[in-house]
Amino acid sequence: MSWLWSNLGLVWDLTVAHVTLSVFPIVIGFLVSIPIGWVANRYRGSRGVLLTIGGILYTIPSLPLFVAMPALIGTQILDPKNVVVALSLYALALMVRTTSDALASVPGDVLQSATAVGFSTWRRFWSVELPLAGPVLLAGLRVVSVSTVSLVSVGSLVGVSNLGTMFVQGLNQYNNAEVVTGIVAIVIIALVFDLALVLLGRLLMPWTRLGTTKRASRRAALRAVTGA
Repeated sequence: MSWLWSNLGLVWDLTVAHVTLSVFPIVIGFLVSIPIGWVANRYRGSRGVLLTIGGILYTIPSLPLFVAMPALIGTQILDPKNVVVALSLYALALMVRTTSDALASVPGDVLQSATAVGFSTWRRFWSVELPLAGPVLLAGLRVVSVSTVSLVSVGSLVGVSNLGTMFVQGLNQYNNAEVVTGIVAIVIIALVFDLALVLLGRLLMPWTRLGTTKRASRRAALRAVTGA
């Protein structure tokens, strides 16, 4: 604890940097996955191709991808944009499958009823499909959130400051207190993000029920991650 109190300013700065690097990929991955997942669900021929591409993207090791980013997007090696873009790709790779599965879980009779009362394709998506797919989307987004928060720390190996920097410095200086502080801080961020998503889901989807919906959402999220 003495090390923490002596370096509270450093820990706070690295925490803010870590949170910033985590938020953008989560939001970007979610927003971009919606239209791509819609295409994968609506046009079955494209589903296999899109999900395969997503699976390949997620298998790329994070450190080589961070190192390759400057050459791919024309940035400097220490630019935080490298981490944001790379993690956005990982988030997108996970969320595309989740989005497709979420939209596919909407009952067909509900869609037919919406069409029968005169809903256009666009209006049906925003008013019926997306709200009903919300619980599964939320479950997938929670997985992406935890994954992103943890992967941000790898960016410290290419010189991008975040809580992972404490791992590198602590190990180099044989300072276990610094390493443990970094680990605990990352766990806390992941828990806070998860809690925030749960609360946001309850606020935006008050019609959901925790029992069956939650179990179904978890199963769908697990399928999205494992590819099963």
